[in-house]
Amino acid sequence: MSFRKIATLTGVIVFGSAGDICLKRGMSEIGEITLNNWHLLFHAIFSPWVAIGIALLILFFANYLSALSFADLTYVLPATSIGYVGMALLAKFFLHEDISAFRWAGILLIAVGVGFVARGPALTVEPSPAANLPILDPSARGEL
Repeated sequence: MSFRKIATLTGVIVFGSAGDICLKRGMSEIGEITLNNWHLLFHAIFSPWVAIGIALLILFFANYLSALSFADLTYVLPATSIGYVGMALLAKFFLHEDISAFRWAGILLIAVGVGFVARGPALTVEPSPAANLPILDPSARGEL
């Protein structure tokens, strides 16, 4: 895998995790939004943390689309799910969230699963139609 592809997958992981953390931080400052105070949603969009989170998630989406252009969906999603580990660490140290042992165990299982998935090929290679055609040259079959 080339450096550009690794950088793209890293962008998916980093921008996705950082964007979600910024959204959470911004929404914690805004408060709970319900159907009774839905107008706070417009206020939230223009708060600095939420705006930064949206910008980071746009970068995440651009990298995600790029990754899907060169790898299978069944490779990109698991390979980038290591972002859950980064997001949990950011939530622990940046948002001061309490993460239970069960959550850490789940995060560890994700990391182990990502290791299994990352060992496979990134893209399904379909055989060319020419490979399935019968050989018509008699000399190639040893008949001459």
